[in-house]
Amino acid sequence: MTDRICHIAIDDTGLVPPTPQIEQERKVAIFDLLEDNSFALPPREDRAIPAGPYRLDLAIREGRLVFEIATEAKERVGAFHLSLGPFRQVVKDYFQICESYFEAVKRLPPSQIEAIDMARRGIHNEGARVLQERLDGKAVVDIDTARRLFTLICVLHWG
Repeated sequence: MTDRICHIAIDDTGLVPPTPQIEQERKVAIFDLLEDNSFALPPREDRAIPAGPYRLDLAIREGRLVFEIATEAKERVGAFHLSLGPFRQVVKDYFQICESYFEAVKRLPPSQIEAIDMARRGIHNEGARVLQERLDGKAVVDIDTARRLFTLICVLHWG
């Protein structure tokens, strides 16, 4: 399948060093993303889009989320920059619910942990939906790919 990401790199230059927990989240998200994803670039009227699979570099630069896309052979395809504004609240909510979840795992019964985890998944889905909206016209991703990319956006936002 060519509509997919074959390599992902995170540029965290200038960002707060991740905690071991955040680093683990990043590793799991990248592993899961590379195992199964759907990522396509829509056709453009003015130029042909090289077929995937694609290499994706993610970064935050000048307050914007940057997606740099290249072919598997490392030929630059393009880049797009997204405002972080639409992500701020959902990222904040996601970090807060994750904190509650990690605390709950230490001391609460399974039924309460499950309720918090359901809320965490709901916020995660909301973040994925926001990402799909922001990528409209730039890239086409399925909901599972959007969820994993949202996790990576959260990792970049950390700190």
